[in-house]
Amino acid sequence: MNRKKKHGKIRMLGRPTVRARFDAAQTTADNARHWSAADYFSADQEARPEVRRILRMRSRYEVANNSYAKGLVQMLANDTVGTGPRLQMLTEDEEFNDKIEKQFVRWADAVGLAWKLRCMRIARCQDGESFAVLATNPKVRHPVKLDINVIEADRVSGGLTWLADSSSIDGISFDQWGNPVSYRVLKRHPGDAMCATGEEAFEIPAEYMVHIFRHDRPGLHRGVPELAAALPLFAQLRRYNLAALSAAEAAADFAAVLYTDSPPDGESEDLAALDAIPLERNMMLTVPAGWKMGQLDSKQPTANHAEFVKVILSEVARCVCSTYGTVAGDFSGFNYASGRLDNQIYHKSILVDRSRWEKDVLNRIFYLWLKEYLLIFPHPGITADDEIHMWFWDGFPHVDPTKEASAQAQRLLNGATTLAAECARDGQDYEAVLRQRAKELRLMRELNIPIPGEITVNQQTNNKTEEKQDD
Repeated sequence: MNRKKKHGKIRMLGRPTVRARFDAAQTTADNARHWSAADYFSADQEARPEVRRILRMRSRYEVANNSYAKGLVQMLANDTVGTGPRLQMLTEDEEFNDKIEKQFVRWADAVGLAWKLRCMRIARCQDGESFAVLATNPKVRHPVKLDINVIEADRVSGGLTWLADSSSIDGISFDQWGNPVSYRVLKRHPGDAMCATGEEAFEIPAEYMVHIFRHDRPGLHRGVPELAAALPLFAQLRRYNLAALSAAEAAADFAAVLYTDSPPDGESEDLAALDAIPLERNMMLTVPAGWKMGQLDSKQPTANHAEFVKVILSEVARCVCSTYGTVAGDFSGFNYASGRLDNQIYHKSILVDRSRWEKDVLNRIFYLWLKEYLLIFPHPGITADDEIHMWFWDGFPHVDPTKEASAQAQRLLNGATTLAAECARDGQDYEAVLRQRAKELRLMRELNIPIPGEITVNQQTNNKTEEKQDD
């Protein structure tokens, strides 16, 4: 490269110009149609009310008519919520902890907390978001009359003039810091036969409204169905299965076909076109001269039909952070290692999702419940703002319980874990486990039932005594 010195400075000549670019940002004749639907909308504009309405309708339709979609949303609800979360208080007052835990269980059974959470999980996947109103219900069979009323996302609406209010997003009003202030809830579902105008609504303070959805973009305030990306795939799978079935049925409708290789005016006998001949079982049939008998080959289902279904379901599973085995309910092609790996990937996503449910749903419900409980039954030195607690969920069963039990015993022996951590992994409260175990041991000693651990110790002691006597 040539250089020239001018006025004490070195000037570079012939320096190459570097032009960097992204191939994905280029619009060519080959990719123009593929990227034609890409837009520059904000998160809320992309998920505007009319778009979310269409997605909800199509998602509900697919879940109602596609067994894979139905099983997927049910699986997510059952695996996330299970039989319901369990409360453990962590204050220093053990008596108060036990009382609160027992009373919360009674209240949760009275209001059906577990099945309402499962309903909310289904709605979040199918509709994109779930709402629940925390209200007083005098019919609740518990001193605390707090109840949870799950409502559909269609009822939270800003009406036709929501765009005119800069502080609200389709029925949700926010303060200057972006915190929800109130929710506009229609008195009836817009699709209800008794809903005349659809504009009769009431305001609910944000303190008494639970709203949970998946935040896929910053600035998103209303959720879209988690199945949105998979809806075209579900449609393709159903169309393919129906097409394969229709082809097989069309071929099966013809038991046999008569055909001839002779020209139109040849030596074969004349037959009426498309004439149907009834057939009987074990019947011997002669065909007209010059004609042959053949059968249609359905060609369906094709050899790669099962592989096509697997590929589609594998792609569907990724939109909910799952895998083919869990969505299809089929692990026949897996060995032990691959089946366990599939479950680990899926269970990790469930654990992450549960942490969100604790923050956005359970903690808010428990705060209001404890606040009302302490108004009825005051406890010195304890307020709803000072409570310390944690939640336990159903554990995930291991593929090989024997191997898991051995690994658990080894971890406890090495001090690499604690009983509290191991019990929490199984969805149990270690204090409840220890109390129950102590109760069982006392009863076993009272009834003179041999205890396995103590038998081993006693046998070792007796053996040592006998050895000394022999010496």
